[in-house]
Amino acid sequence: MQQFFENKKIKNITSIVADVRNEKRMRSIFEQFKPNYVFHASAYKHVPLMEENPYEAVFVNVLGTKIIADLSLEFKIEKFVMVSTDKAVNPTNIMGATKRIAEMYISTLHNLGTTKYITTRFGNVLGSNGSVIPLFKAQIENGGPLTVTHKDMTRYFMTISEACQLVLEAGTMGNGGEIYVFDMGQSMKIYDLALKMIHLSGLKFPDDIDIEITGLRPGEKIYEELLANGESTIPTYNEKIMIAQIRELDKKTIQAKIVELCVLNQELDCNKTVVKMKEIVP
Repeated sequence: MQQFFENKKIKNITSIVADVRNEKRMRSIFEQFKPNYVFHASAYKHVPLMEENPYEAVFVNVLGTKIIADLSLEFKIEKFVMVSTDKAVNPTNIMGATKRIAEMYISTLHNLGTTKYITTRFGNVLGSNGSVIPLFKAQIENGGPLTVTHKDMTRYFMTISEACQLVLEAGTMGNGGEIYVFDMGQSMKIYDLALKMIHLSGLKFPDDIDIEITGLRPGEKIYEELLANGESTIPTYNEKIMIAQIRELDKKTIQAKIVELCVLNQELDCNKTVVKMKEIVP
């Protein structure tokens, strides 16, 4: 990675291999580099995989976030920007619930010190690791079929460059305590996307290549939402970025329950972990 930056003649970037769950290691990095801004994008994002591994989901998405957020407060970081997901809205799966819990923990730290905590919430990023387009491309190259879990499944999409620009801008405009929601445009049917990719590849459906409906995977929704029940938005100067108006949290109670979740998770009892998660996110 460092060689990549050097080959590109980018001299002001240092890459570090580390684990957000290792508080001692993270502390040493904060002490060494003394950052002004922290953009927290570390997470397990794959829904079916996390359904089978709630321990790891909580360990990384909740405890990892807590460690970085707490260090940001301690080291008086100017702004902490968390990258969340539309799957945190009315979550029906482990991954989404852990990201919502991480959002809630961030909210409890607002106004406890000088650090401004900001959350960004958006949908799928085209071409990112594990996204559907590279999967469809590989399936087309292998002769198919393209696999779609449900014919009516829809998702929001944006490009990597657009997502990065909006996260940076939200981090700049944020005064602390906001959850920014990005305008993702119209949601797209995954089935229609598969048809378009077949057409763009110069093939015909179903003569040259077929589409197989495989059924919803554990924890999957047919459609995603950007706002939870009872939430609304207020505009900003950028029409692509809105602020979600969320319900007030009992910060001390929520914070205590999230700490309990992180401790309970160490018992490696998935049932207890999931029960505690449902207590935090009904």
